[in-house]
Amino acid sequence: MTTSAKPTVLILCTGNSCRSHMAEGILHHVAGDIFDVQSAGSKPAGYVHPLAIKVMAEIGIDISSHTSKHMNTFLDRQVTTVITVCGNADQACPMFPGQVNRYHWGFDDPAHASGTDEEILKVFRRVRDEIKRVFEPYALGFRDALKAKSSYAA
Repeated sequence: MTTSAKPTVLILCTGNSCRSHMAEGILHHVAGDIFDVQSAGSKPAGYVHPLAIKVMAEIGIDISSHTSKHMNTFLDRQVTTVITVCGNADQACPMFPGQVNRYHWGFDDPAHASGTDEEILKVFRRVRDEIKRVFEPYALGFRDALKAKSSYAA
């Protein structure tokens, strides 16, 4: 049986307000054509942090329409890959139907940054850039694997 459905990548964090949304936005931006990218939290905050929205807009990615969701929302969906971006979510992560891959790539929580507005914004930018340095190569590697697989099938 073949299917044209894109594999779902679920990015988990505790609050689903900063890191997971930034990762979702970046992965969707570079690989939304090959992945169904989603994010959720083990204890969702109920909002997407305004500074996460701001720093993503700085790199041309709009996450302003994202919503904070609980990871249980996805328990009845086929999830191919789960990526946790904080330690608490990694510990709380259940198995999802169809889950084949699980990765943990931890990042500092910019929502806990302190200092002046500019210092806090600098932390959000640093975390965004760190997430970008991990998720873009992941997407490119997956894309290369798909190309190699299709060239063998030809």
